[in-house]
Amino acid sequence: MSIKAAQSETLWTETPLVYSSHISDIIGCSAYLKLENLQPSQSFKYRGISKFAQQCKDMHGPLVHLMIASGGNAGLAAAVVARVLGVKCTVFLPTNVSIDTQQALRKHGAEIVIIGEFYSQTLVALRDAVKKNVNAVLVPAYDSPVLWDGHSSMVTEMQRQLHREPDAIFCSVGGGGLIGGIMQGCKNVGWDQVPVVALETTGSNCFYNAIAINTRNFTSEVPVIPSAEVEDSSPYTVEIVEEHNVAIPHMKALKSRAASLGASSPAPGVVRMALDRAGGIKCACIPDEMAMHTARLFGDDHKILTELACATTLSPGYNREFLERILGPMFSALSPEERKEKCLVFVACGGVKISFEEMREFEEIVTAAQMRNYWRVQISGEEAQVPKQ
Repeated sequence: MSIKAAQSETLWTETPLVYSSHISDIIGCSAYLKLENLQPSQSFKYRGISKFAQQCKDMHGPLVHLMIASGGNAGLAAAVVARVLGVKCTVFLPTNVSIDTQQALRKHGAEIVIIGEFYSQTLVALRDAVKKNVNAVLVPAYDSPVLWDGHSSMVTEMQRQLHREPDAIFCSVGGGGLIGGIMQGCKNVGWDQVPVVALETTGSNCFYNAIAINTRNFTSEVPVIPSAEVEDSSPYTVEIVEEHNVAIPHMKALKSRAASLGASSPAPGVVRMALDRAGGIKCACIPDEMAMHTARLFGDDHKILTELACATTLSPGYNREFLERILGPMFSALSPEERKEKCLVFVACGGVKISFEEMREFEEIVTAAQMRNYWRVQISGEEAQVPKQ
């Protein structure tokens, strides 16, 4: 595509939906991978952010200055699309972002400002900077209907590629941009009843906590808005967002290596969408070590390096009992012949926060965790132990 791409064109790539014989053999049904790592910025974020950036240039002209706060992948998406559109881009990064990510951003022409220990602090600094720049537009990393609309295009592609309705869609969740797009996409193609499974790591599970808070720990089908008061020992504070009539947790600390899932609070509009969704949302959290183990297995099987956020999505595909606990007794009771007729889609969301060195480190950490023969997980309000496989 020309660097001077027409604004009416979409800039993202239609990614393949590929059958995984490895995962299919493990879980006993057809498993498909939506390979969002093949987007120009190597993650799904390019879909929505490229759409947002195109609208910004249409509205403000070629002098528009895209400014975004990011842990890496959203910033890289903004940098790549800014280069394509020929506009300026500045990415605000927390202090813990790797040198490799910084170099990738500079390679695509982005200016970098490193400030704040956490994303929430970096975002505050960004907002102050945007106010001082007449050409600046704040590009959201995950909290925008425009982003969700762009991300929803992957479900439209799935419908064309799969030629049938899947029996479940699995995705990871940070701030909620991806799952917001998937829910919107399902609505667009008439898949509102298709189960959507939201997976997070235990130390960065702001979306899981949001759904728990608004459903009395997953026991109420009718959303219940609680008081904003919580015990001092709680891992989060609670904000009541009246616009969407939801309670939103703000994590006091993020204790996971899955940096791409490291939003301290989820998008209120996405939480509202999940609570209202006809087919509902199934939520699960896993320890970092389980995601690391999956990343190793997936790399060996598919010859693809994947960061922890993406490996979190794939973990049910590598642990049959975990999958059955998520999808419930009706799924686990299926005969082998009935199970073969089922079709599951795993959104391999992509991301650049991975290296061979980190994969070697993962192997050491997982080996050290082998003292126990099970993983401790959370599934829609219940603690469970699933055997290591």
